[in-house]
This record gives sequence, structure tokens and C-alpha cells, in this order.
Amino acid sequence: MAKNHSQVREQAVVYLTASERELLERVAEETGLSRTEIFRRGLRRIADEMLAERHTGASLDYLATIARDTDGPEDLAERHDHYLYGGGHRAHGDGDDAGPP
Repeated sequence: MAKNHSQVREQAVVYLTASERELLERVAEETGLSRTEIFRRGLRRIADEMLAERHTGASLDYLATIARDTDGPEDLAERHDHYLYGGGHRAHGDGDDAGPP
């Protein structure tokens, strides 16, 4: 999926305590996300939790939104089991490894 670079972005300054900075660095290291992307996702998550009406599919709307901004395989929707389970998910009882319990 291609990123949409045509959006105008505005700089924001955030002041962090030493422990907040350490937490930010740990999250960035563990996820591989940029510090900026961590703030963006955090903002969207808080907005979703606090501002949005709860309706059927709200979580799916959030996933679709972040998927547009994420580089990933173009066939993710069709081959999700392959990416989740490393080679595809097999039904229980077919004699092969059935993936996660």
C-alpha cells in the first residue's frame, strides 16, 4: 500500500519528562515505528475512544484508516492467514500443524 504524501503536515512540539522519553524510545524500538508515528497513532486512538460514537464497525473503521497509512503487502486481505501464521492456517484435525492453539 502506498503512503499518501500529498497531505499537508504541521509540526507540533511535545515536552516530555525523562521517563516519558524513555517510554517513547522503548515503544519505538519494539515496534519499529518512528516517534512521530507513535504520537499520530496515539492521538487517533484517544480520539476514537473519547470522541467517536460507538457504532457497529467502529474498530474496523480505525483499522482501515491506519491501513492506508501503513506500508504492507498488497495482498494482505487475501493472504492474511499466511502473514499471521507463516504459511497459512490449516483447519484442526487435518493432520498438519494447525497454527496457534
